[in-house]
Amino acid sequence: MTVDVAYCSYCGKEDAAGDHEACRKRLTVIDPPRYCAECARRMVVQVTPAGWSARCSRHGEITSAR
Repeated sequence: MTVDVAYCSYCGKEDAAGDHEACRKRLTVIDPPRYCAECARRMVVQVTPAGWSARCSRHGEITSAR
């Protein structure tokens, strides 16, 4: 049996565990994601003048150029 749990990409806590409005605002305006939304692992993040990339060791890479 698998349980799907979503995590906040900014703070790494479960989405259902509290208000993440401030986290969402920071992600859309200022910061790249720091935690994987699927497993809450800390991601390797690289920021460049052209954008950012974030890599989870289990779920791969996402970039600002979606």
